[in-house]
Amino acid sequence: MVGEVSGNGEAQILPDSARKQGSWTTFPFIAGTLMGSSIAVSGWANNLIVYMIEKFHVRSIDATQTFNMAAASSSLLPVVAAILADSLVGCYSVIWMSSLVSILGIILLALTAMLEPLRPQPCQNGLSMCPTPSKVQFSVLYSGIALASIGVAGTRFTIAAMGANQFDNSKDQRIFFNWFAVTLYTSMVLGATVIVYLEENVSWALGYCLCVAVNVIGLAILLLGRRYYRHLKPQGSPFTSLAHVVIATIIKRKVPLSSRAEDYYHQKDGPMEKRASVPSKSFGFLNHAALQTEGDTEVDGSIAKSWRLCSVQQVEDFKNLIRIFPLLSSSIIMCTTVPVVSPLTVLQALTVDRHLRPDLKVPAGSMIVFILTSTAINLTFIDRVLFPLWQKITHRSPMPLQRIGLGHLFNMIGMAVASLVESKRLKLAQIHHLSDHPGSTVPMLVLWLVPQLVLVGLGEAFHYPGQVTLYYQEFPKPLRSTATAMISVVVGIAYFLSTAVIDLVRRATTWLPDNINKGRLEKVYLMFALMQMLNFFYFLFCAKCFKHQSVEEGNKSTNESSNEEK
Repeated sequence: MVGEVSGNGEAQILPDSARKQGSWTTFPFIAGTLMGSSIAVSGWANNLIVYMIEKFHVRSIDATQTFNMAAASSSLLPVVAAILADSLVGCYSVIWMSSLVSILGIILLALTAMLEPLRPQPCQNGLSMCPTPSKVQFSVLYSGIALASIGVAGTRFTIAAMGANQFDNSKDQRIFFNWFAVTLYTSMVLGATVIVYLEENVSWALGYCLCVAVNVIGLAILLLGRRYYRHLKPQGSPFTSLAHVVIATIIKRKVPLSSRAEDYYHQKDGPMEKRASVPSKSFGFLNHAALQTEGDTEVDGSIAKSWRLCSVQQVEDFKNLIRIFPLLSSSIIMCTTVPVVSPLTVLQALTVDRHLRPDLKVPAGSMIVFILTSTAINLTFIDRVLFPLWQKITHRSPMPLQRIGLGHLFNMIGMAVASLVESKRLKLAQIHHLSDHPGSTVPMLVLWLVPQLVLVGLGEAFHYPGQVTLYYQEFPKPLRSTATAMISVVVGIAYFLSTAVIDLVRRATTWLPDNINKGRLEKVYLMFALMQMLNFFYFLFCAKCFKHQSVEEGNKSTNESSNEEK
């Protein structure tokens, strides 16, 4: 489905020279680039909280807030990268420039680990006397985090779009994205295990240097494949047409609307039924943008002033975006699960027994692996077992809204389980009088933290594909290539929202002190679980009110896909 999104959004008539390039010849280069970037970001980002606490003496909750801000930026900025790629410089240029920025950021992080003047002195007398980092040390650290985050934001989703551009048919694109997902998850697991283990048990400097090395190798692989890529010329951002609707509506807001179809502008290359139709009555104020007035068109019927006149189809596309916005907004709180559970679980892991064997200790920064693994395994189970069984019993495929609804439920359950586990951990800490001993280990095995991560991963496996499918079916055709980027925007907003809520909780309560053994972290989890529950009812209301605009087209695509698979 992701392949279909990118494919339709980039559909163009290609010259013969371009058709000789691309195809599966480019996949090893694209996969190598993706692996280098993903291993690097997984290696430095997943252990960032631990690094800031242990080496820069940042308070635990402050470290999680910094991590969330970096993750939020990495989720919001891909839209900027997509606009640059579509309208100015193309995917290839965005990727190699972003890779350079990412490498520079990781180099700064590596320097903080290698050079003693760039980090504060170690704590004295355990954790009671820890020097505060200087402004220069903080500047280098945060500059490295910012540059590395910007770099990965401009790389990951743009690689996906570039990969889709190498193929002409949707079947090859779907196969490509299946392997793209496998490569992405495998690389992130490698970074979150191998590199994170080396950082904690061998040397932080070695781990960060390896991140730099794999990122450089990924960039080199990208450059080596340049002659084989199909380079599509930038076609301009599809968001421009949306801006035209807004401006034209404002300019003509006082012009009386008409009930005659011929008074509205229709694209010459549009279907006859489209040209003979009147704009829909919903959000009728936007119909001003398609209303023709004197001087709006040329003699040949083309638009004379694009900022004064839009086609009926452009107006209807804009209305479709407005209709889907409530559903889009209902995903924000749902997507706060990972920003909350992932970093806070790291803090929990730092306080429990992480030894699986006397000689094997689970790095706290590797806990994200359980979410990644759960998502990957459950995606396979859902697509290959659960949904075929569902279709056999009900004689219809699950609707995207049903998949998203299940994602809501599992995320909510994951939060509730996290609250129960934290209650048990805190009770053990109190029984053994560990509240006044920071750094002491609670007699609780780290595997107790796994169920909450597995449930969050299961929720991701349900709602993420459901959102991609829904936005693909309902977004206007010119904007379908941005559907996955819109999900990224939702995730970015969710990271910022979770950061703001946690900061509010810190200011208004005593639930989140620096030493979580003195806090009430289970109440934080429970609060987010209640937010998820209320948001689930909001989602149900939005889903009930939502009217599909592309049901027939979506069913047609589903049937075609089923026939291809047969």
